[in-house]
Amino acid sequence: MKRYIFSLFALAALQAGAQETYENAKIMAEDLNGTARYVGMGGAMDALGADISTIGTNPAGIGLFRRSTANVSFGLVSQGEGKSFANGGKTNASFDQIGFVVASKSGNSSFVNFAFNYHKSRNFDYILSAANSLNHASQHKLSYIKAVGDRDATGQSTFAIVEKNGYLYGDFYWTSQLDNLYYNSLIYDANAQYGYNDGTGFELNRAHTGYIGEYDFNLSGNINDRVFLGMTIGIKDVHYKAYGEYTDHLIDAAGSPVGDVTVYDDRKITGSGFDVKIGAIFRPVEDSPLRFGLSIATPTFYDLKTRNYTYLGNNTSLSAYNVNYATSQVYEYKLYTPWKFGISAGHTVGDYLALGIGYEYADYSSADTRENTGSEYDWWSDSYYDRSKSDEAMNRHTEKTLKGVSTLKIGAEYKAIPELAFRLGYNYVSPMYKSDGYKDVYVDSYGTNYSTTTDYTNWEATHRLTLGLGYAFDNHFSVDVAYQFSYQKGNFYPFRDDYVDDYYQNQQGKIVVDEIDNYADATKINNKRHQLLVTLGYRF
Repeated sequence: MKRYIFSLFALAALQAGAQETYENAKIMAEDLNGTARYVGMGGAMDALGADISTIGTNPAGIGLFRRSTANVSFGLVSQGEGKSFANGGKTNASFDQIGFVVASKSGNSSFVNFAFNYHKSRNFDYILSAANSLNHASQHKLSYIKAVGDRDATGQSTFAIVEKNGYLYGDFYWTSQLDNLYYNSLIYDANAQYGYNDGTGFELNRAHTGYIGEYDFNLSGNINDRVFLGMTIGIKDVHYKAYGEYTDHLIDAAGSPVGDVTVYDDRKITGSGFDVKIGAIFRPVEDSPLRFGLSIATPTFYDLKTRNYTYLGNNTSLSAYNVNYATSQVYEYKLYTPWKFGISAGHTVGDYLALGIGYEYADYSSADTRENTGSEYDWWSDSYYDRSKSDEAMNRHTEKTLKGVSTLKIGAEYKAIPELAFRLGYNYVSPMYKSDGYKDVYVDSYGTNYSTTTDYTNWEATHRLTLGLGYAFDNHFSVDVAYQFSYQKGNFYPFRDDYVDDYYQNQQGKIVVDEIDNYADATKINNKRHQLLVTLGYRF
């Protein structure tokens, strides 16, 4: 049978919420995506401009258009060494971009341009697979350690687990949905005693799917063909889904196998956000094509909702009830990403060579996770708005776990003939995660309370190599193709390291201590992604 657990902290706070650092990082990261020309040059077009994808990086780039244009982009994304799991496939079709620019001449050499562009700023399609041995550690052992509290009058350790209406839940502020599943299905045995089992190994498969769509509206122009200015207002639409199965292979005190425990976790994150970007491009020498770009992007102000359904399959005989359990919760929260700053340079040689370089910086340790605290009526707009406050505990964890990220973009375009262009690019993104970061299950936050996973990955730098080819027909139609290979290594951990001193009474009536530790080595994983992108364009 199934029994559903809704712990008291969740029932009391359904309208409040905040997310956990590692989940937030997935939302904040961005891909290199847009038109095939932009991708083929590694995104190094922030000072060169005249490509609609610069609408989201340096809005002044739209000011370099002299003719109205429209583009649409689509292609395939493939996980190089992945495997199919659940509803996730290793190769998926992707609709990546559609937009237009309306160029309007306002003087002898000045233009005022308007543009709209949609592009997929984040493609979540990725299948994470990890497996490794466990040296006397397990996921539910972590939940056991978290429950060990003070010592009673006899000197024995107490357990902060209480019963209400036939269910067990953790009576401490860092308890999670996952902890409560284990408390009800495994840790409490038929003799009313709490215990844990070591594991010999684990397996995890998780299919991430979905995307973040970005809708950008731009107004830009130039002054005497020397100074280009632009502003973009962006709206983002979040659709994230992850389904995972985590299994521990357990043993008893004698080292004999006793079966497996599998956590089936299904989570969705949806919502929307907005940001504002401004940019400028300068041509300091009148008779030189050399130009420099500057850009600033505000934080993206996200309103998000997360939902989960998590089911624990206990395929052992270790539980008091020997039944399976499930939990389901929904909550809303806010996430404000960091400011982003960019500088760039571009140069052309005749009409056959274009060179670009760009640098961006964003300090992800400053991201602001926020709890919704209710709604308030605004008399002026005759509507309600959500009030929120910073989740200080989770923000401190974010500051310890994430760091500033530098993005370097280098690209070149060579035209063998006026109609045919060859492109090459390189894009480097420094690590977002500190090497000693970990998912802290003791943070006093709703992000901890609503958590249903313990694993985390400290991803290293991202390297992207790009190639492109473009052909223009009769000065109106164009077809561009780009290939992108991205590579990223990471250290995966099924749970954080932890330990506790557990005091108990032995058969001789003496209080002794059991030094319990729960350590898991890092598992090396990688994310190799191949993208084939095609852009169809028309110049009016």
